[in-house]
Amino acid sequence: MNEPGRTRRSGAEEPERAATRSGGRRARRGQAAGEARADAGARADPATRADAATRADAAGRADAAARADAGGRALRRGAVSGAVPPRRSALRARSFLGTLKALDALSAAGAQVSVRVADIDSGEAVLVGDDHLTLPVAGLGVVPLLIEVAAQIEAGTLDPLQIIERTAVDPVTVGGLWHQLKAPALPVSDLAVLAAAASDATAANALLARVGLDAVRARVEQIGLVKTALLDGFRDTRGPDDAPHVALASTGELAALFAALVNAHVVSPAVSAQVSEWLSLNQDLALVGASTALDPFAHDDDRHGLLFVNKTGRADGIRAEAGVIAGPRAGAAYALIVCFDDLSVAHRVRAHEAFRALGLDLMEYVC
Repeated sequence: MNEPGRTRRSGAEEPERAATRSGGRRARRGQAAGEARADAGARADPATRADAATRADAAGRADAAARADAGGRALRRGAVSGAVPPRRSALRARSFLGTLKALDALSAAGAQVSVRVADIDSGEAVLVGDDHLTLPVAGLGVVPLLIEVAAQIEAGTLDPLQIIERTAVDPVTVGGLWHQLKAPALPVSDLAVLAAAASDATAANALLARVGLDAVRARVEQIGLVKTALLDGFRDTRGPDDAPHVALASTGELAALFAALVNAHVVSPAVSAQVSEWLSLNQDLALVGASTALDPFAHDDDRHGLLFVNKTGRADGIRAEAGVIAGPRAGAAYALIVCFDDLSVAHRVRAHEAFRALGLDLMEYVC
């Protein structure tokens, strides 16, 4: 894992002291040069001795003043151009130590870990660890499905008010609410809300049956994802003839995908906005979101200006999450996947603690 370098002093304080010291040294060197020239003038012809001393002294003072002023101008240019890092950058550099410690402990215990955090504005990587690996992500596979649903709605080939019967798909109870509701049918737009907000397996399967798995795969390729794939719908039991996982992805692609969604670069601004709106309703704030102190049931318009858009994936021995968090100081796109031996509650808790450590460090980064 790569961690940004740490600084002992704030980005604003250290360059200012350095420039001040540099200006002082240059001023003293200029004064010494002037004195040397004055001494040389004193040993010259008596007729020109006084004039030489005067010129040397004036030159020394001018040289010292010019160098001191150059140091001041360098400091001012640094403050204006950004060469002098702001105090906030130094604070960011000290972040994610808790995440690193938690993920190192998981790796030492035999878990497979992949993580990426990137600044939402610059795209600069903040934390990277095996972000190229393709790993199972369970319910995170709903994200490319929602992108395809929104794209078909925008294209006019899918009516958001089209009614879909629950009996159109095989019963599944691994997650969600629809299988507990009395309503036997719902419109496409409501199913998208259930799939995004409640990780509803039945709703996701109904959407997948309507738009088609081939269309989702083609959309994934069209938006440039090569390590992300929706393999299958949700099942209560997976047999030998079924795909081994719902979906696969890498944290590198997931973090980039969420950043592109929030920045309106996926398919079209309208599609990006629609998918981001659906995902902003996600009620699973038990992993990274646990550190945000947001209301799981109403956090799409936080009074403190904290933006949080995320999606989680859960299966036996799999925990995955990707999203975007933005606060008053910065914004970050993140993704974390942990594949572990789900042998006991303690193993599960240890995996969850790593996500919460990431949440704490993200909050320090953006707030």
